[in-house]
Amino acid sequence: MGQLDLVLVTLGALLLLALLGDLVSAYLPIPRVTVLVVAGLIVGPPGLDVLPPVSTEVYPVVSKLALLMVGFLLGGKLSRATLATVGRSVFAISLCEVVGVAILVALGLMALGVAPALAMILGGIAPASAPAAVTNVVDDLGAKGAMTDTLLGVVAIDDAWGLITFSALLAAAQTLTGTAGAADALLHGARELGGAIFVGVAVGVPAALVTGRLQPGKPTQAEALGVVLLAGGLAMHLEASYLLSAMLVGAVIANLAQHHDRPFHEIEAVEWPFMVMFFVLAGASLELSALAAVGPVAVAYLALRAGGLVVGAYAGGRLAGAPTRVRRWLGAAIMPQAGVALGMALVAGNAFPDLRESIISLVVASTVVFELVGPIVTRMALVRAGEASS
Repeated sequence: MGQLDLVLVTLGALLLLALLGDLVSAYLPIPRVTVLVVAGLIVGPPGLDVLPPVSTEVYPVVSKLALLMVGFLLGGKLSRATLATVGRSVFAISLCEVVGVAILVALGLMALGVAPALAMILGGIAPASAPAAVTNVVDDLGAKGAMTDTLLGVVAIDDAWGLITFSALLAAAQTLTGTAGAADALLHGARELGGAIFVGVAVGVPAALVTGRLQPGKPTQAEALGVVLLAGGLAMHLEASYLLSAMLVGAVIANLAQHHDRPFHEIEAVEWPFMVMFFVLAGASLELSALAAVGPVAVAYLALRAGGLVVGAYAGGRLAGAPTRVRRWLGAAIMPQAGVALGMALVAGNAFPDLRESIISLVVASTVVFELVGPIVTRMALVRAGEASS
């Protein structure tokens, strides 16, 4: 079978498998995300290993497309109307949660005897979240309310604060160890953030002027997809964060466009196939062997990250005067962690070759746990907060 034939067969089979997983999840007390990830584990190398090697080439493309759409839709949640309601809570909670989890993980691991440089790096990686998993659980439950609006706002800007924190702690770790290139870590973070802001404005402003002038339907769908793909391609070319770039484009359109809701509806209409393939392939790419390769440090990292998210979100909620249910449950709702953390781990591994194996093994192991368990905790938090419609 030719390469293109194999790609098409693989994509078709994955979509049908994802459809089966989606149907099964309706009868299980766990989120659709977890069911799809487990399905990927079963058919991928950790399980039956029936996926062809070409799936490893397909996954980066599918994951980037899915995350671009997620970022764009999250940006649409950051309209003036929404921010006027929950804006203070979003910024206070996200900032306190990111700083709180970074400090708790770094100091906690140091107290347990972990080398300061490694502890600081892991502290910088810990705040990274998984917007795709969180938004999918929200959609799955049809969740609505102050808690849901705040949650979506927090995961939308989490990675911006997280990138700043990671860059600062990576630079501090390099300074501490005398490793050359501490300025490079700060430059890397500045390039990702600055590039994302540039793309957000350069693509978002013209798109906002055009949006709403086309007839709803296929023209608007082509427009929306074109804007998302253009933003993602420019961000990758500039080595900026494509997730943040797409989110900023969505935010600009939501606040400047006359009929801002049209492109978001069109992206929602085409997002599902990419999302389900993304979660199945994410499950297939998980390395369960990493769980056996790390020991007590990984357990401590998992506990400290979970505790830091809960404590940080609660403190931010108190500071912003958020409702009790938001303060109590938002930290648990942002538990999932995925691709952004792995990207940070690779950057840190390149900066610290001697620590590369430890960093990547720990982050991969934690990702396996948070990818599987995180969406379940998110679902529980939304249900306990009383905002789940289904």
